[in-house]
Parts: sequence; C-alpha cells; structure tokens
Amino acid sequence: MAKEASNGNHNSATKAPPTPSPLRFSKYFQSNMRILVTGGAGFIGSHLVDRLMENEKNEVIVADNYFTGSKDNLKKWIGHPRFELIRHDVTEPLLVEVDQIYHLACPASPIFYKYNPVKTIKTNVIGTLNMLGLAKRVGARILLTSTSEVYGDPLVHPQDESYWGNVNPIGVRSCYDEGKRVAETLMFDYHRQHGIEIRIARIFNTYGPRMNIDDGRVVSNFIAQAIRNEPLTVQAPGTQTRSFCYVSDMVDGLIRLMEGENTGPINIGNPGEFTMMELAETAKELINPEVEIIGVENTPDDPRQRKPDITKAKELLGWEPKIKLRDGLPLMEEDFRRRLEVPREN
Repeated sequence: MAKEASNGNHNSATKAPPTPSPLRFSKYFQSNMRILVTGGAGFIGSHLVDRLMENEKNEVIVADNYFTGSKDNLKKWIGHPRFELIRHDVTEPLLVEVDQIYHLACPASPIFYKYNPVKTIKTNVIGTLNMLGLAKRVGARILLTSTSEVYGDPLVHPQDESYWGNVNPIGVRSCYDEGKRVAETLMFDYHRQHGIEIRIARIFNTYGPRMNIDDGRVVSNFIAQAIRNEPLTVQAPGTQTRSFCYVSDMVDGLIRLMEGENTGPINIGNPGEFTMMELAETAKELINPEVEIIGVENTPDDPRQRKPDITKAKELLGWEPKIKLRDGLPLMEEDFRRRLEVPREN
C-alpha cells in the first residue's frame, strides 16, 4: 500500500487497489510495461517519453491533441515498434490497456490557458476524471503532474507540501490554478473510494529544449529575445522570484515518484531562487551581452515568490536537481538557435 501524504489527514484507502492486468503475473513470459503519457508531445512529456523509451521493457503510448504540443518533439520514435502515438483529447474517454499513466495533458503557459480558459479547466477536471476512470478499469497506477500554482501567491516561503495555498478563485489564471487543485482532489477521492494507486507531483518552473518559443514563459522569452537582438522584457517590479528546474532533472523526479511507494503530493523543482532581473542579467551575459533590459507591465495575480521546499523529494525519492541554471541555459539556447535558424556568431 502506498504511503500517505502528510498534508492533512488523508485516511488510508477504503478499498484495495484494482488488480492490474493478468499479464503482470505471467508465469513464463514477462510482458513489457505498457505506459500511457497524456500530453506526451509537449515539452516535459516528450522528454519523459525519451527516458521511458530508453528502457527496452517499456511500451509507450502517447495521447496528445497538439493544442500546445508538437509531433516534431516525438519524431525520433514514430514508427518504433514499442511506440504508439494517438491524436486524442483527454476530455473524451480513452480506452487503452495500460499499466501506468503519466497524466501531463494541460496547457501550462499563461498565454495558452488564458486563450481558452474553459478548455483549460475542462482538461484539468474532465481530463483527470477520464484518466482516473481508465486507471480504475485497467488497474493502472496514475501520476498527475500538478503544479506549484496550487500554492497561488504564497504567504509562506519556501512552499512545502503541507501549505494549502493562497489562490484567487475568480482570476484570469484560476482556470489553471483551481483546475489543478480540483485534479488533486479527484486523485485523492479515487484513491480513497476506489483504491486507485496514485502519485501527485507538484512541479515548479521547468525549462529546457523543446519549450514553445513564444509561450510567454519567462525563460523562453528571454532566450528568444536575446537571440533575436530584442530587448529583454522584465515584468514589473522585477523583484518577483522563480526557481528553475532543468527538464532532465524534472523527468528523473517524475519517474522516481511513479516507481516509489509514496502517493505525494511531492514538490519537484529546483530550490535555487532568482529574481526576474537576475534571470534577465544572466541570459544577457550568457547569450547576448549587447541587448538591453526594459521593464513592462505585469499580469494580474502574478505570484511574488516561488521556491519549492524539496525536503520530501530528497528524503522519500532520493531526488534533488543536478543542473544549475548557468549550465542549463546554454543547452536551451542551442535548441532555440536551431529552431529559429539564428546561428551563434563566432
């Protein structure tokens, strides 16, 4: 039985978990682990698929509607005998036989989730309900990528998993923040009521190759602007902080959580904290010392501070990030230069 989370009294599950496929108990032939990744054509999802596909005992199915993801992120696996790609929207039920579900599907950038807030909350709520229904039917373990946004504009710093958050329920970002909070609720209700094996990761800001170049997130903004010789636009006041985790570290944390014995929620992120002005200065120094930095207006409900307390990840998963921001940014710059077709001048 998975160990329960520590934020509040979660009461252990009232039912034993549904039995997995009989293939898991084959006497003579150990079949492959069948893994579904929703949102697997996206930024983090495609890196997760790369890691899962490295294991020859894994068969990976990706379900993605390409709202923010791209088939290009998975091109090296298309046609591989252990890989399958389905164009599917998780707000519709999906009937597949799998052993594990990594449920990542959801627009995660403010530009995309504000463009269609109703779609975003449907993805978080109905999409998670559909994936939990699938997990219940086939006896699969399911991992939800929740978010540091469940903490809202936090009144405690750094944020640990016992903090309930400070969230505006009717703001322009609420479709994402509250949508993920409801998704966490659904996960625990299915766990307690139906015995589903659940894992919840609260992921903090992540960066790396394959991020959408114009997704409005701060790291991709600064790198794209520096490469294009445009001013780096820092939202006022510039003292707000974020913590940035390189994508390979993030994927490692998600797999450790799925394979471990703890339900979560567990924070997965890099506790190195930077102000937006510090991040802009670092991007300028590493990529294009000639560009200027200018201030622009901020968006509503933008959190002032964001830094994970990763004590639980260290203790329960043996995980902590390895790649520093100064080492990760050049790897992302290389990818952006290739996609923007702007080679580095010697």
